[in-house]
Amino acid sequence: MTVPFVDLRAANLELREALDAAYQRVIDSGWYVLGPEVEAFESEFAAYCGAKNCIGVANGLEAISLILRAHDIGPGDSVIVPANTYIATWLAVTHVGAEVVPVEPDEGTYNIDPRLVESAIRPNTRAIIAVHLYGQPANMDALSYIAEKHKLLLLEDAAQAHGAKHKGQRVGSLSNAAAFSFYPTKNLGAFGDAGAVTTDDAALADRVRVLGNYGSRKKYVNDLVGFNSRLDELQAALLRVKLSKLDDWNERRRKGAEQYRLKLSCLQDFILPQVQSEVEPVWHLFVVRSRNRDQLQRYLQAQGVGTHIHYPIPPHVSKAYENLSMPRGSFAITEMLSQELLSLPISPHLAKEQVDCVVQHIRDFLKSQ
Repeated sequence: MTVPFVDLRAANLELREALDAAYQRVIDSGWYVLGPEVEAFESEFAAYCGAKNCIGVANGLEAISLILRAHDIGPGDSVIVPANTYIATWLAVTHVGAEVVPVEPDEGTYNIDPRLVESAIRPNTRAIIAVHLYGQPANMDALSYIAEKHKLLLLEDAAQAHGAKHKGQRVGSLSNAAAFSFYPTKNLGAFGDAGAVTTDDAALADRVRVLGNYGSRKKYVNDLVGFNSRLDELQAALLRVKLSKLDDWNERRRKGAEQYRLKLSCLQDFILPQVQSEVEPVWHLFVVRSRNRDQLQRYLQAQGVGTHIHYPIPPHVSKAYENLSMPRGSFAITEMLSQELLSLPISPHLAKEQVDCVVQHIRDFLKSQ
C-alpha cells in the first residue's frame, strides 16, 4: 500500500463544489484585492480564534514581521525565539533589524522551554515569540508569567496550529498578537501563499493593516513607509470554505494521531511526542524520534510510505546565520532533534488502513535492527 506524506488533492476534491462556487463568486464580482471576501474571512477567522481583530496578509513570514514592525521593534532590540523552529520565525526578527536570541526546546514537546527563557532575557529584549510547533501549543501560562514579569510582548507564531487550544482557548488569542500562515499544506491551507495576524489590540490591528497596505488608510495618502502584504480576494474566498471544515478536519487528524500513539507507544528506541495536559494539539505534523532516523526513512520510502524531516538544518547552523557565530554544539538539544525527528503521514484524509500500514512497516524495521 502506498501512503503519501500529504495528499492535497483529496481535501480539494471533498470540497470541490463549494470551492468552485467561491471561485466563481470572486471572478464574477470583478473585485480581486481588498474586497468583501477578505473582510468576511477576517471577521470569520477572528471569531474562530476568539480574537477581536484579524488582518489578512500575504504570508506567515510577513505576518510576524508586520507585528514586530507595528510594535516598533527594530535595530538595537532583541527578540527571544525558539532554537527549534522553522527559520521563518528567525527571519522575521532579522528582517526588522532586531537580534534573535535562541532558546532550546523542551525535549518532550519540542516547543520552547520556559525554564530557559528568563535567563535569556537581556536589557534590550522586547518580545518573546512562542511557536506552537507541529500543532501543539507552547506552554503559554509559563511564558505569559515571564512576559508580564519583565514587561515584554508575548507573540504567537501559530503557523502550524490553526484551531489548537490551550486550556480551552484557541491559539491566536493567547498573546498580544499572533501570526498565521495559510500555506497549502497547513491545517487551514490556501491555494498559494497567504497569512493573517490576529489580536485584541485595535490600535495594533490598525497599524498592521496600514503597514501591509503601502502605509495607507486612504488611496494615495501614505502615512507610513509601508509594504505590499495583502490577502487577496480569491484566497480569502477559498479559505472561507475550508474554515468551515477546519474543526472536522482537525478531529480527523487527532484520530490518526491517537492511532499512532496507541500502536507505537511500546516500541523500544522509538520516542513519541509528549502532550501537555492542558492543551489540545491539532497535529499539523506527527513527529517521532529515532536514533536510526535516516535508515528508517529510507526503509519506509522503499515500502511506499512518504515521510519528511522537519527540520534537518537548525537556523543557527544555517549559512544564513553564520555571522552570529553559533557553531554546532551551541544548542545541543535542537541539534539532536534535527538528527532524530521524522514526520510520519498525517492528514484529514489519511485512512485507518494507511496508519496501520505505516505502523506495521515501522515495527518490521525495528525488529530488523
